Amino acid sequence: MPEETPRVRKDPGPSRRTPACRATPATQSSTASRSAAAPDHWSRALLHRWPTALALALMIALFGSDSGDLNDTVTGYGELLPLLPLLYVVVGQTGRPGVTWPVLGAGTVAVLALQAQDVLSPSHVLVGVALAVLLWGTVRGAPHGRATLGIQAAGTLAFGAFALAGLAVDPELGRHLVAAGWFLHGVWDLAHLLLARLGGVVARTFAEWCAVVDVLVAVELVFLR
Repeated sequence: MPEETPRVRKDPGPSRRTPACRATPATQSSTASRSAAAPDHWSRALLHRWPTALALALMIALFGSDSGDLNDTVTGYGELLPLLPLLYVVVGQTGRPGVTWPVLGAGTVAVLALQAQDVLSPSHVLVGVALAVLLWGTVRGAPHGRATLGIQAAGTLAFGAFALAGLAVDPELGRHLVAAGWFLHGVWDLAHLLLARLGGVVARTFAEWCAVVDVLVAVELVFLR
């Protein structure tokens, strides 16, 4: 019989498998997408929290811009404090949260005009206007219901009392009373931001912005003077 020739196996050569450590185009694309999404996520988060950013920018701009006199600071913030509950009352009675920011602008101009004259006390005028609007709501009805109107009335009386008391006493004690009023109004803002019963009285963006401003004003009055 002829001698059988042994079979020679062919060398398959280098493996064609992709090493585990080598990134495929799909992996590279997924990594790049995640890297691009991270800054985009943060930019969306910052845009969503623009009222907080605006409040911080405002307080940074205002800090150190006054005369440094404690009496002037307490008087300024004390006269401005009644504007906050008044805004809630006025906007609530319109039933249109979208007018919150225009009402704030008009109210700020009115306070500045009142502070420029010496005949009428700005805080007394604002408290009086708030009570008049509340009386009108009691007679004509309230868009958010009488219970919510009663809550707004209680807030108007409480914050008005903090403002008037803070302006009537010695500036050293007055700053703590006015600071307490501003801080508690920050809690008031958060309640309108988080509680369903109070939602829709004012714009949510304003409630967030105002909460940050109120707390920072209170901190400034207590610790930075």
